Amino acid sequence: MQHYDVIIIGSGAAGLTAAIHLGQDKKVLVMAKGALDGGSTNWAQGGIAAVLDAGDSFDAHVEDTMVAGAGLNDRATVEFVVSNAPAAIEGLAALGVPFNAGQEFGERWHLTREGGHSHRRIVHVDDATGAAVQRALVAAAEAHPNITLITDLIAVDLITSRHGERYSGDGHVWGVYAFNKKTKRVDAFTARATILATGGAGRTYLFSTAPRGATGDGIAMAWRAGCRVSNMEMNQFHPTCLYNLEVKNFLITEAMRGEGGLLKLPPGVPGGGKRFMDRFDKRGELAPRDVVARAIDHEIKRLGLDYVHLDISHKPPEFVREHFPTIYARLLDLGIDITQEPIPIVPAQHYTCGGVIIDLDGRTDLPGLYAAGEVTESGLHGANRLASNSLLECFVFGEAAARHIGAHWDELSSPPPIRPWDESRVTDSDEEVIVQHNWREIRRFMWDYVGIVRTTKRLERAKHRIDLLAQEVDDYYGNFRVTPDLIELRNLLEVARLIVRSALHRKESRGLHYTLDYPETLAEAKDTVLTP
Repeated sequence: MQHYDVIIIGSGAAGLTAAIHLGQDKKVLVMAKGALDGGSTNWAQGGIAAVLDAGDSFDAHVEDTMVAGAGLNDRATVEFVVSNAPAAIEGLAALGVPFNAGQEFGERWHLTREGGHSHRRIVHVDDATGAAVQRALVAAAEAHPNITLITDLIAVDLITSRHGERYSGDGHVWGVYAFNKKTKRVDAFTARATILATGGAGRTYLFSTAPRGATGDGIAMAWRAGCRVSNMEMNQFHPTCLYNLEVKNFLITEAMRGEGGLLKLPPGVPGGGKRFMDRFDKRGELAPRDVVARAIDHEIKRLGLDYVHLDISHKPPEFVREHFPTIYARLLDLGIDITQEPIPIVPAQHYTCGGVIIDLDGRTDLPGLYAAGEVTESGLHGANRLASNSLLECFVFGEAAARHIGAHWDELSSPPPIRPWDESRVTDSDEEVIVQHNWREIRRFMWDYVGIVRTTKRLERAKHRIDLLAQEVDDYYGNFRVTPDLIELRNLLEVARLIVRSALHRKESRGLHYTLDYPETLAEAKDTVLTP
């Protein structure tokens, strides 16, 4: 058993931001599920939204966020995040993030524009902003003597008051049980405060731009511990993921459409080679992601296509290579020269807008437990996340959670004696094929039945399969030692259940939740809140 002042589960933008602020006077453990850069932050291409131009305003950024979120956002949260955005960018610049310099006289940084934004307000590092941010945050954390970084630790469950040697029913969180990939053992890690920064649940779906580890671990663990979750039906599908039978999750950044990329039907079909977005929204390619994703899905299904085209070849080749060097090089390796030809694309699950409910200090329902980033439902995104607000949320709430922990440290008591992980009544499994089969089945039926366009019948079919699988997984979990795949399968199933339950509860279409049985949007926007 190991003890720290604060434990942070997750090594992306939210977790490392919190760690760097807390490390000034606290002993902090940051545990990564795999490598330190294995999360979604490292994959982010587009950039970070902030009001940095004299012609822009906080009010405009707030309104753009509210419009994209279809009114389901919490305005106080949106205002809080937007107003703290410029300071977050300054902090990253101070850590050495090399944002692209301005191209006009007097412009400090180059600002690009993405779908749903009324102004250019996206700071970026070419088309690989997340990787640059991740490197800077890791370097700062590694250089800090109070921060311990441990890789290959997979969180199994939060340690709550029920795990103490003397039972207490207040639900206090004292740390986490985690599986060590190297030792193949589950160890207890305790602390006075714990921060969930585990990211989203993209791998619940067959096609996703999320990394392999995005299996909803934090959401599932918080739910089992007693936290409420909200708006789990709001899963964002990114409109433009590369269609390639070998490379299944390569994202084509929103910024490509912001810089003039056009969506077109492929040759050989009615309207082939022509744009189609203007038939769906007056904003065309710059409409919010849910609108663009549904439009692409509609055209693919209407014409029986495998993909549509995203074309930026009408721009000068040097412009394309300068603005999108990572995408250009990667696709050239696959035989696609984006300066000369269009990119085949399909929508794919991209972001989990719902999650664990937190307040403006990053506090969850349980004492001692905080959360930040994609694992949460803070009220920022509502029914659809505005482009480039995701990394921003990580920085603002990572710092907010750290600040609250520091200010209320004396109120966070030390953990009581905790029972070690007990595997005395289980054995090694000789049926790992069951885990793999169930994993594939969940992702397949979630894509087929709980995807971009839904119906009540499809959702009920998904619920029936989840109920059957739950019995099998619970039995398996109770009889065999945990493995990484079993831990993730258990969490995937829990998150799938929450998504379907939330989707069945919402009797309207709003933002990312579109159902043919309830196509209208109700006058009042209400969160879908689930209580354990």
